[in-house]
Amino acid sequence: MVDCFQKTVKWEGLGGLYKGVMSPLVGQMLFRASLFGAFGASKSYLSENGKKKLDAMDFFKAGAMTGFAASFTESPIDFYKSQLQVQMVKQKADPKYIPAYTGLWDCITKSVKVNGVMGPFTGLGATILRNTPANAVYLGSFEVFKQMFADRLKCKPADLPMSAVFLSGGFGGTLYWAAIFPLDVLKSTIQSDALAASEKVYGTTMSQAAATLYKEGGIGRFYKGFAPCLLRSVPANGTMLLVVDKVANYLHSQS
Repeated sequence: MVDCFQKTVKWEGLGGLYKGVMSPLVGQMLFRASLFGAFGASKSYLSENGKKKLDAMDFFKAGAMTGFAASFTESPIDFYKSQLQVQMVKQKADPKYIPAYTGLWDCITKSVKVNGVMGPFTGLGATILRNTPANAVYLGSFEVFKQMFADRLKCKPADLPMSAVFLSGGFGGTLYWAAIFPLDVLKSTIQSDALAASEKVYGTTMSQAAATLYKEGGIGRFYKGFAPCLLRSVPANGTMLLVVDKVANYLHSQS
């Protein structure tokens, strides 16, 4: 992780740490809206529009439903981010390498030209395979941790202090990555591979990609990058879910 950081800054300066950031920035509002919108709708459906109190298992079910639905917005965002980020590595490995894309729009145009309307959804199957159980763990555990803190502090989940909500989100994010990291590696590998089937290094199916990854380094190959993900999980997810929770409670109180 330290070696990766040092080389990125050496090759690209601090700006290199944000390589490929345009794709997630462009799609982030749509993705997050679909994620938390789906979570709210799933909880409403399972509670029969508030007539029934949700138990722990209901929260995990709602998270799974959310993960499936949000995959359709997250997959294209991750695909284009991966395609743009991998160019930097290829350029440094081979000075003669000519970047495949000049920017985000060029990447979108070429992916559609090569693979048609399904071009942006390269890796969708792997995203669904990852997101459905991952968000069941992520969002389900977030709600369960909140309830545990509420029981301990003898208050409603909506009245929890910010620190308790932050920790609930951070713990949920840590469990998310611990549960599905190998699937994320598989998804990212598929999405960062060449567009044309004849040029793909990792094959055209999830099983082919998994087999190739295993040949490269066994089980350990599926955990490359695990440490930085865990380091990021608590502050990133704690902050995001804290903001979402407090904004949702505020909007609910105004309705």
